[in-house]
Amino acid sequence: MATPLSERSQTLMDEFFHKEDLKLIAKLREIQELQQTKDALAKASGIKNETILKKLAELKIDPAVLAALTLVPLVEVAWADGEVDDKERVAILAAAEKQGIQKDSTSYALLEQWVTKRSEPRLMKAWSLYVEGLCSELSQAQVNALKVEVMTNARQIAESSGGFLGMGMKISAKEDQVLKKLEQSFK
Repeated sequence: MATPLSERSQTLMDEFFHKEDLKLIAKLREIQELQQTKDALAKASGIKNETILKKLAELKIDPAVLAALTLVPLVEVAWADGEVDDKERVAILAAAEKQGIQKDSTSYALLEQWVTKRSEPRLMKAWSLYVEGLCSELSQAQVNALKVEVMTNARQIAESSGGFLGMGMKISAKEDQVLKKLEQSFK
């Protein structure tokens, strides 16, 4: 016959193992979600490098917003001097539409937010990881073509509001710094 002390001991032990089971289940769920995100990112981006996919997933980059992530260089250049003016904002959103990002999409809404309020530094880190992963999957000629496209678009944003009455330097020193930093991502 069980004593009250042994019953209490069993209850405490059951409670302990129940809590441990819940922790293990939560950890397993987290691992499964990370893997699902990595798989979705791989499918959306073409990146196969597990380390980069894991880092992107850990940065909470959702495959649905990957399209917006490709336009981060434009956003970074626009914010280089501390604010995004109307010309820069219009140019970035036009670039998004040209890229096929629909006005009613999550990616477009994110871009609108990013040109209104400066994003966290992790956004640039996520873009750098994305480019690193993408470049590891492309030939050198493809990397060069991607670099030219990204840098051309970023320079267009920098030039969109530069100078005074269309004269003088169109790219500020701060914008030039950001452009150089972007270019280094393609090593």
